[in-house]
Amino acid sequence: MIRVLDVVAKQRWLDRIGDLLQQGITAAFESLGTDTRALKNLLHGTWVGHPLHPILTDVAIGGWTTAVALDLLDQVADDELTASGADAALGLGLLGAVGSAITGANDWQHTDGKPRRLGVAHAVLNATATALFTTSLIARLAGSRSSGRWLAWLGLGISTGAAYIGGDLVFGEQIGVNHAAGQSIPDDYTAALPDAELHEDEPHLAEVGGTRVVLVRHGGRIHALAETCSHLGGPLAEGTLGNGGIICPWHGSRFNLEDGSVLDGPATFPQPCFDVRVRDGQIEVRQAPS
Repeated sequence: MIRVLDVVAKQRWLDRIGDLLQQGITAAFESLGTDTRALKNLLHGTWVGHPLHPILTDVAIGGWTTAVALDLLDQVADDELTASGADAALGLGLLGAVGSAITGANDWQHTDGKPRRLGVAHAVLNATATALFTTSLIARLAGSRSSGRWLAWLGLGISTGAAYIGGDLVFGEQIGVNHAAGQSIPDDYTAALPDAELHEDEPHLAEVGGTRVVLVRHGGRIHALAETCSHLGGPLAEGTLGNGGIICPWHGSRFNLEDGSVLDGPATFPQPCFDVRVRDGQIEVRQAPS
């Protein structure tokens, strides 16, 4: 199956679809006004503490799987209540699919290369499955339950393929995972940089115990955070400061200097934050006590 995904990722025609999709996403946000950060943060899931997209995909897949299971039971029991339950589950799945499509597109727009193409294939398969489930629900309401069942079974098969690609995007390509997880430094204060080399509001890269750390002097205070952005691994030391936070140069995620919390997405996971002190002209940092 890995070979199949490699073949999919090499399909350059997916780039054309991706470009059209990106244009549509950009136009949609532009139509809402100049500042859409609050909406994007909502869709990314910064308020949840991890991506919102997988939560909604579970609603879609759960609803559709339940519908197919109830369809099978209905064929045996021939029960009107079971049939109604299948229809309701199908409708719930469609609502989840709408939400997962919107949140997924919002996350996908920050990818490139292989993940971007796999994301397009994932979207195409999910769109096809959603169309089949929608047609299934229409057929059921029109009295053609047998056709509705076959359409739902076909839709579930296609959505399963889409879910497999989605799993590879997360576990293979590490899209949506915390790229700052596991970054730690010594528990004891360790020299990171001469104090004289850190200038006001100029992020500076240091390495402590094999971990890249970004140091920032802001408002007379020194802050230290993990340098690798939790979103997609961007270099925070090359970022800028704005409204009390440091902004990743890759996709614009903004983190609070005080505690590393997410101020603006697309990041949903906070940055590890370290203790800082100045001693004998040296900036020293340590792992913050848990």
